[in-house]
Amino acid sequence: MNTQSDLEWIPCTGIQLRKAGVQFDAVRVDGVRGRALADRLARMTGGAPGPIVEEANGRRAVYFLVPVGSTCHRAWPDGVTRLTAAANRISYIPVPALNGCTWPLTWRYRPTADGHLVHARLLRAALHSAE
Repeated sequence: MNTQSDLEWIPCTGIQLRKAGVQFDAVRVDGVRGRALADRLARMTGGAPGPIVEEANGRRAVYFLVPVGSTCHRAWPDGVTRLTAAANRISYIPVPALNGCTWPLTWRYRPTADGHLVHARLLRAALHSAE
Protein backbone atom coordinates (compact mmCIF):
# COMPACT_ATOMS: atom_id res chain seq x y z
CA MET A 1 0.00 0.00 0.00
CA ASN A 2 1.62 3.25 -1.11
CA THR A 3 -1.05 5.75 -0.14
CA GLN A 4 -2.99 6.53 3.00
CA SER A 5 -5.20 3.60 3.89
CA ASP A 6 -8.97 3.63 3.91
CA LEU A 7 -8.66 2.07 7.35
CA GLU A 8 -9.66 4.98 9.57
CA TRP A 9 -7.65 3.76 12.57
CA ILE A 10 -4.36 4.60 10.83
CA PRO A 11 -3.31 8.20 11.54
CA CYS A 12 -2.63 10.51 8.60
CA THR A 13 0.63 11.66 10.19
CA GLY A 14 2.78 10.79 13.16
CA ILE A 15 1.76 8.27 15.80
CA GLN A 16 -1.50 7.77 17.68
CA LEU A 17 -2.58 5.44 20.44
CA ARG A 18 -5.59 3.21 19.74
CA LYS A 19 -7.63 1.70 22.54
CA ALA A 20 -7.49 -2.08 22.57
CA GLY A 21 -10.80 -3.84 22.09
CA VAL A 22 -12.21 -1.39 19.56
CA GLN A 23 -10.69 -2.15 16.14
CA PHE A 24 -8.19 -4.76 17.33
CA ASP A 25 -6.16 -6.10 20.23
CA ALA A 26 -2.40 -6.66 20.15
CA VAL A 27 0.23 -9.10 21.25
CA ARG A 28 3.60 -7.55 22.14
CA VAL A 29 6.87 -9.47 21.97
CA ASP A 30 10.03 -7.53 22.75
CA GLY A 31 13.42 -7.38 21.04
CA VAL A 32 15.03 -9.81 18.64
CA ARG A 33 12.49 -12.47 19.59
CA GLY A 34 9.63 -10.28 18.33
CA ARG A 35 11.36 -9.46 15.05
CA ALA A 36 12.22 -13.09 14.41
CA LEU A 37 8.63 -14.06 15.20
CA ALA A 38 7.28 -11.46 12.74
CA ASP A 39 9.49 -12.81 9.97
CA ARG A 40 8.62 -16.44 10.81
CA LEU A 41 4.93 -15.55 10.65
CA ALA A 42 5.47 -13.82 7.29
CA ARG A 43 7.11 -16.97 5.91
CA MET A 44 4.20 -19.07 7.19
CA THR A 45 1.67 -16.79 5.44
CA GLY A 46 3.39 -16.23 2.12
CA GLY A 47 4.47 -12.71 3.09
CA ALA A 48 1.07 -11.52 4.31
CA PRO A 49 1.01 -11.96 8.11
CA GLY A 50 -1.21 -8.97 8.83
CA PRO A 51 -0.26 -5.62 10.37
CA ILE A 52 2.83 -5.67 12.58
CA VAL A 53 4.36 -2.55 14.16
CA GLU A 54 7.91 -2.38 15.49
CA GLU A 55 9.62 0.03 17.85
CA ALA A 56 13.20 1.20 17.25
CA ASN A 57 14.10 2.19 20.82
CA GLY A 58 13.49 1.14 24.41
CA ARG A 59 12.53 -2.51 24.66
CA ARG A 60 12.29 -2.66 20.84
CA ALA A 61 8.75 -4.00 21.05
CA VAL A 62 6.95 -5.67 18.17
CA TYR A 63 3.14 -5.34 18.16
CA PHE A 64 1.05 -7.94 16.32
CA LEU A 65 -2.44 -6.52 15.65
CA VAL A 66 -4.97 -9.31 16.19
CA PRO A 67 -8.80 -9.47 16.15
CA VAL A 68 -10.59 -8.23 19.27
CA GLY A 69 -10.90 -10.99 21.87
CA SER A 70 -8.73 -13.48 19.97
CA THR A 71 -6.07 -13.70 22.70
CA CYS A 72 -8.49 -14.58 25.50
CA HIS A 73 -8.76 -18.07 26.94
CA ARG A 74 -5.38 -19.09 25.53
CA ALA A 75 -2.10 -19.70 27.31
CA TRP A 76 0.70 -17.49 26.01
CA PRO A 77 4.41 -18.08 26.68
CA ASP A 78 6.45 -15.99 29.11
CA GLY A 79 7.63 -12.69 27.66
CA VAL A 80 4.42 -12.14 25.68
CA THR A 81 2.17 -9.22 26.64
CA ARG A 82 -1.47 -9.15 25.61
CA LEU A 83 -2.90 -5.67 25.05
CA THR A 84 -6.64 -6.11 25.44
CA ALA A 85 -9.69 -4.51 26.98
CA ALA A 86 -11.41 -6.18 29.90
CA ALA A 87 -13.22 -5.24 33.09
CA ASN A 88 -11.07 -2.73 34.99
CA ARG A 89 -8.39 -2.88 32.31
CA ILE A 90 -7.57 -0.48 29.49
CA SER A 91 -4.67 -0.96 27.08
CA TYR A 92 -3.45 1.30 24.30
CA ILE A 93 -1.63 0.23 21.16
CA PRO A 94 0.73 2.61 19.31
CA VAL A 95 -0.05 2.98 15.61
CA PRO A 96 2.18 4.89 13.15
CA ALA A 97 1.07 6.60 9.95
CA LEU A 98 1.89 4.80 6.72
CA ASN A 99 4.27 7.53 5.58
CA GLY A 100 6.28 10.40 6.98
CA CYS A 101 8.11 10.76 10.28
CA THR A 102 6.86 8.15 12.74
CA TRP A 103 10.07 7.37 14.62
CA PRO A 104 10.46 5.31 16.77
CA LEU A 105 7.60 3.27 15.26
CA THR A 106 7.43 1.75 11.80
CA TRP A 107 5.37 -0.87 10.01
CA ARG A 108 7.32 -4.12 9.76
CA TYR A 109 4.35 -5.47 7.78
CA ARG A 110 1.81 -2.91 6.60
CA PRO A 111 -1.96 -3.27 6.96
CA THR A 112 -3.87 -4.21 3.84
CA ALA A 113 -6.92 -2.46 2.44
CA ASP A 114 -9.11 -5.47 3.24
CA GLY A 115 -8.47 -5.04 6.98
CA HIS A 116 -6.81 -8.45 7.41
CA LEU A 117 -5.31 -8.78 10.93
CA VAL A 118 -2.74 -11.21 12.33
CA HIS A 119 -4.32 -14.61 12.99
CA ALA A 120 -3.90 -15.19 16.76
CA ARG A 121 -3.79 -19.00 16.61
CA LEU A 122 -1.18 -18.93 13.86
CA LEU A 123 0.81 -16.41 15.93
CA ARG A 124 0.70 -18.78 18.92
CA ALA A 125 1.81 -21.68 16.72
CA ALA A 126 4.74 -19.62 15.45
CA LEU A 127 5.65 -18.68 19.03
CA HIS A 128 5.57 -22.29 20.22
CA SER A 129 7.54 -23.57 17.22
CA ALA A 130 10.38 -21.19 18.14
CA GLU A 131 10.75 -22.57 21.66
